[in-house]
Amino acid sequence: MEIRQHGSHIIMQKQLPGTTITVPVPNHAELRIGTLLSIIRQSGVLRSEFE
Repeated sequence: MEIRQHGSHIIMQKQLPGTTITVPVPNHAELRIGTLLSIIRQSGVLRSEFE
């Protein structure tokens, strides 16, 4: 869920039992592969689910 935007970054949060995952996502047309992999890793979603 998008909770706010700061400049060119959207701050996303996911509530899980006992924890909250917060991930900043750049709001650009293209992301570098390392940035995308970092977002996937931080989100707690499996890469195969994301694809």
